Amino acid sequence: AERDLPRYVLVSDFARFRLEDLDSGERHEFSLKDLSKNLRLFGFIAGYEARPVRAQDPINLRAAERMGKLHDRLKASGFEGHDLEVLLVRLLFSLFADDTGIFQPVQSFRDWIENRTSVDGSDLGAKLTQFFQVLNTPTEKRQRNLDEDLAAFPYVNGKLFGERLSIPEFDAGMRTDLLEAAALDWSRISPAIFGALFQSVMDPKARRNLGAHYTSEENILKVIEPLFLDDLRAELTAAKGNASKLFEFQKKLRTLTFLDPACGCGNFLVVAYRELRELELEILRQVEKNRSLDIFHAVQVNVDQFYGIEIEEFPAQIAQVALWLTDHQMNQKVSAEFGLYFARLPLVTSATIAHGNALHIDWEDVVPRWRVTHILGNPPFVGHHLQTAQQKADMRAALGDARAVGVLDYVTAWYAIAARFIQGTEIQVAFVSTNSITQGEQVGILWRALFKAGRPSIRFAHRTFRWRNEAKGEAAVYCVIIGFCNREPKARVIFDYESADAAPHRLPVEFINAYLVDAPWILLENRPSNPFGQPEMSYGSKPTDGGHFFLDAGEFRRMVEAQPRAAKLIRRFMGTQEFLYGEQRWVIWLPGVPPEDIRAVPDVLARVEAVSKFRAKSKAPSTRKYPHGTLFRQVTQPRGDYILI
Repeated sequence: AERDLPRYVLVSDFARFRLEDLDSGERHEFSLKDLSKNLRLFGFIAGYEARPVRAQDPINLRAAERMGKLHDRLKASGFEGHDLEVLLVRLLFSLFADDTGIFQPVQSFRDWIENRTSVDGSDLGAKLTQFFQVLNTPTEKRQRNLDEDLAAFPYVNGKLFGERLSIPEFDAGMRTDLLEAAALDWSRISPAIFGALFQSVMDPKARRNLGAHYTSEENILKVIEPLFLDDLRAELTAAKGNASKLFEFQKKLRTLTFLDPACGCGNFLVVAYRELRELELEILRQVEKNRSLDIFHAVQVNVDQFYGIEIEEFPAQIAQVALWLTDHQMNQKVSAEFGLYFARLPLVTSATIAHGNALHIDWEDVVPRWRVTHILGNPPFVGHHLQTAQQKADMRAALGDARAVGVLDYVTAWYAIAARFIQGTEIQVAFVSTNSITQGEQVGILWRALFKAGRPSIRFAHRTFRWRNEAKGEAAVYCVIIGFCNREPKARVIFDYESADAAPHRLPVEFINAYLVDAPWILLENRPSNPFGQPEMSYGSKPTDGGHFFLDAGEFRRMVEAQPRAAKLIRRFMGTQEFLYGEQRWVIWLPGVPPEDIRAVPDVLARVEAVSKFRAKSKAPSTRKYPHGTLFRQVTQPRGDYILI
């Protein structure tokens, strides 16, 4: 089986060595006299190999897919819900621990499954339950006659293995799925994106396009670099060569505290934590040049500086584990750098990830306001016309303004709560948002609501760019990033884009207003009438047809060829996508057409009847009151020339 292939091949003729990594294809050759210079290559033997973790490494998708297979088999057998989610998170940690030296020797968990459980899987569920219990029990409190292979596993703690679960029943196929997952090199996964992929395995719709909707590290860095990382890097550069300044800087790093109030699987927190640890590692490198360090006490930055709020339980669990995984990856880098095995076990400290609705719970119940230095994240994007009744209620709770609830994007509720939360503090905030909140009538309504909590100042902003993640089938979402605080910033920066897919240009500016323009604050009113005597602006025609009126190029051609009379009943359609991107669609257009002309074209008549049935089943009373399938729900088509905006 593939899982039985070795990871490394080492050959030697006692004068030369050749080490090949079969996973990555890397090959290293050196002579015996240079062995001491290449000892770092053999770190995997001791379990503290430091590998670069690449976000786009295919191991992330392969690992998520294999966990998805196991999830499906367990769910199909009737083991589902909360217990299944917790089991998968525990297995995620165990598989990672197995390849990164948390479990010693490396791959001892995989070997234990292979050698100590039945091939038919009949005892695997019970033995995993015992395994989790062992990980949750301090070594000195374990039974003295415990199986020696189990007794070798460390005490993990961290509450990860504390909850009692129903014992899952495995079969041979499930056991094979787990072993196939264990055969992958879990040290190569990126916690920054794996969490989102892992969550996707729980959703059949997301699974079909696995990897399409995670947030890329490139986009996360667009938030955290101007929010705090650029300033910290500059401060580190200024402190180099001065041990006292470096230690003071390290103390500052330890005081920084981050809150993501829509954290999902924790990807923003993970990248922020990793970058803080990278800064601290550079401090320790600088200091080590002049003095020896007690590395076990020298590393200060920890996961307990990170807080999140997440409305769904499973991603909240993933977020907490993802931060532990990142912590261990950084501990491996410390181990490789200083030649000592450094690990934080048992898991004494942890991130705080609250499971709840961030628009209803008090953020101070999660983390005291005085402790927070930065708020960041990517709150959900839902336009006002797509919000559910619950989301409308969330908006009312956050904004307290009925007019705002009817107009604003869902993401603005996080702006409103953050603006109140940071009042009278030095807290810096940055949110990714749909670009619609910087356009049209939303701008004035949003910022007047924010001004009620003080007067937030925009410190930096990314103008419109496309939310990219390098995945196939990704959604075309156009975003902005707005960084703001409750005081006058020392400097302001706009990141401008020549096109939505281009790289940003950094523009130092004097002002940044709500439209993300270098200009003074002016908020335009939404006037009910035109003061200049020009034609009124209106929405375009609304079909509300279930898609039955529309035809693509192939459908149009086939209908006209089969029933030439249809040509008089079809028009070229011009909407946003067609106007901006040259797409082509046609639409059945029947204003003023006699009924007998419609009946004379069976394909058109069938579509008219389909529209009527669609409207009759609508949940909206106004749509059900308009059952006629011959016309758009709202017809505003001009009869003369017009300007399309």
